[in-house]
Amino acid sequence: MALSWQQVVSMATDLPEVTESTWWRSPALKVGAKGFARLRAEAEGGLALRCELEEKAALLASGDPAFYTTPHYDGHPYILIDLDRIAPEQLREMLDAAWWLAAPAKSRRRRDSTR
Repeated sequence: MALSWQQVVSMATDLPEVTESTWWRSPALKVGAKGFARLRAEAEGGLALRCELEEKAALLASGDPAFYTTPHYDGHPYILIDLDRIAPEQLREMLDAAWWLAAPAKSRRRRDSTR
């Protein structure tokens, strides 16, 4: 089942302080002023999601067709995700990790204190 942008937004806005916005004239998700996910409208489409470079390398090496990259993203901490191929639970976990990387320290501390 393909995930829609609205489903991605719904998952992400369960996280603290996430807002739907735009980034490079595309729909995006931000925490504070920092973007961590962007729906790519350009040729290959997909969702650009913030991640650690080591995680990106592991996801690409896994051979899972849900994950890919383009030369534009080489060396950048973003993985491209095919929303037609990723499981909702896996995307929810990845959105959480991306949030953590982008969230201001105060937001992360507040979240930790409420857990």
